[in-house]
Amino acid sequence: MGVGGCLALPWRCLVVLCLRLLFLVPAGVPVRSGDATFPKAMDNVTVRQGESATLRCSVDNRVTRVAWLNRSSILYAGNDKWCLDPRVVLLANTKTQYSILIQDVDVYDEGPYTCSVQTDNHPKTSRVHLIVQVSPKITEISSDISINEGGNVSLTCIATGRPDPTITWRHISPKAVGFISEDEYLEITGITREQSGEYECSASNDVSAPVVQRVKVTVNYPPYISDAKSTGVPVGQKGILLCEASAVPSAEFQWYKDDKRLAEGQKGLKVENKAFFSRLTFFNVSEQDYGNYTCVASNQLGNTNASMILYGPGAVHDG
Repeated sequence: MGVGGCLALPWRCLVVLCLRLLFLVPAGVPVRSGDATFPKAMDNVTVRQGESATLRCSVDNRVTRVAWLNRSSILYAGNDKWCLDPRVVLLANTKTQYSILIQDVDVYDEGPYTCSVQTDNHPKTSRVHLIVQVSPKITEISSDISINEGGNVSLTCIATGRPDPTITWRHISPKAVGFISEDEYLEITGITREQSGEYECSASNDVSAPVVQRVKVTVNYPPYISDAKSTGVPVGQKGILLCEASAVPSAEFQWYKDDKRLAEGQKGLKVENKAFFSRLTFFNVSEQDYGNYTCVASNQLGNTNASMILYGPGAVHDG
């Protein structure tokens, strides 16, 4: 609950009731704000959550009694505090100003506050509205996701704040391409491998710096061999066949000569497999090494292969 509430003592509550009836808010008398014969309270007050709010009311020598109210609860009557909230303190009670301070303001403190005075036996009131702003906070966001190419992706980003924050999505890696959605939800239909990467949700309401969180989208696709070239090497020299492939998850590689699979550690040969390529090294090329070789790249989504030739000087070859 917000600021307010009288002390829970019978005699004080009785006094409060009398104040309300006889002085502050007499029955049938509407709140009068901006009365020309009475300097009004300050304009609406806007503060951020956690800050302090000062409510000021100008008075003059015609005023005999003063009070601050929050809705129907008395906060201060003159110098006497009538609310239980320790955050509310009296700042000034002079011939020209009657002001209070509300510390560590929260959203439940938002609302109308009334400065009530007694002048010439007539109660007069002026109202000020306290507005509490809250920095944006992302309360819910999609988890990192892995999906096969061609599938549909739905990302969600929920944020709170006062005023309501504006939410935007953008694709930031491998490179930022600007905003792709100005909504809590981002829908991608038939996703491609180029749309993989990190997506950033930003929530902003100008109360503070925008808050951002990221979601990683991994797009799985079968291997694609991008480079596999034949190589000419003289007998007795070192020769290398290279097979490059793009795939998510990373491809596993196998090498064949004609229809025979080459085993790792085979004499005179070395197979080196990395995430995006495989290298077949011949340390001392012989006549028996010349011929057709096949690189096979595979993952759980499929496989592909490419053929290349290890040949000697002057041999006729393709590729």
